[in-house]
Amino acid sequence: MAQTKYLLSVYGVEGAPAPTAEQMQEAFAAVDAFNRQLQEKGAWVFAGGLCPPDTATVVSVSEAQVMTTDGPFAESREHLGGFWVIQAADLDEALEWSRQASVACANPVEVRPFQSDV
Repeated sequence: MAQTKYLLSVYGVEGAPAPTAEQMQEAFAAVDAFNRQLQEKGAWVFAGGLCPPDTATVVSVSEAQVMTTDGPFAESREHLGGFWVIQAADLDEALEWSRQASVACANPVEVRPFQSDV
């Protein structure tokens, strides 16, 4: 059966109350358990957490010149905090994984399929 890769993006909201140390430890444990489940079921491809948006650097091309600027690409209250790349049989399966991911990390998770290989 063909599998599609999906990006599960975890979003945080700038200015939202920070979780307590205890809540963070609970989330770390829940995410570790979720990661093990993905691996056991063969859905795991890759995952990672990101440093805060103020550590970002944007590289762009304008009029054939490469420019480098500090800060995130988009000025927004929402920011990408981490992600999973999974493989799933279909969108319904990917959505089920994303529901579990959202519970584990206690944040919203966006699901997007990768373009299929041509």
